[in-house]
Amino acid sequence: MTTADRDLVSALRAELAALDPARPCDLAAELAGLAQEVGTRDAGRDPVLARLELRLARRSSPPAVQPFDWERSPDHCRMAYLRGLFLAQGSLSVAGGRTHLEFVVGPAAAPVLAARVSDAGLVASWRIRRGRGVVTWKSGETVGLFLRRIGAGAALLELEARQVSRTLRGELNRVLNAESANLQRSVTAAGRQLAAIDQLEADGRLAEQPYVVRAVAAARRETPEATLAELAERLGLHRSGVQRALERVERLALHGDAGGA
Repeated sequence: MTTADRDLVSALRAELAALDPARPCDLAAELAGLAQEVGTRDAGRDPVLARLELRLARRSSPPAVQPFDWERSPDHCRMAYLRGLFLAQGSLSVAGGRTHLEFVVGPAAAPVLAARVSDAGLVASWRIRRGRGVVTWKSGETVGLFLRRIGAGAALLELEARQVSRTLRGELNRVLNAESANLQRSVTAAGRQLAAIDQLEADGRLAEQPYVVRAVAAARRETPEATLAELAERLGLHRSGVQRALERVERLALHGDAGGA
């Protein structure tokens, strides 16, 4: 990721860590999610998590972390739990316009977590990587929905704005590339047609062609950059008629006859 991307992810995590659960049950649920880091990450190395755990533990009654009952908990508690779990065991990458969020948990916990978030409308995949369970979202839409549901605000809006901007830039580049390719084909075709017209005029065969063919050839010479549609509009013909006339000119130059046309 670029420095700007890393800063944005850091800002998003800091924003989530600064949330202060109003309900005691949400507070306990978030603490339970944060507790899942035991054995997989050293909380002492992350001052944001350390401060968050201390703040929540001071408000918790009783202060000891209680096991989280996913099945019996309401949705707001589940989201608080997932917020804590994301802060403790989650990672977010937005490199190259691609959004990737994953949780690293114990091997046995991965299929359970994947099933739980999928039941919550956030379908995830899971696998075992280097002895750890990894639950993954690669859909930017799903990641955005998850972050919104766990409380992300301003940082998420910035992330979504960047994704929209990247999408628009990508679409614009595709359109420009397509237009450039079309223009190159048109220039190449016009070059062939002009060469064929010159050849037929030099050996006198152009004057023997029907009026439409001669008119199209003259218009092509006068406006080599014009499209078939522009030539047709100028001459009051159908585009297909202009195309057939130019194809006849090229066939005559290549084969010495109109190929039966």
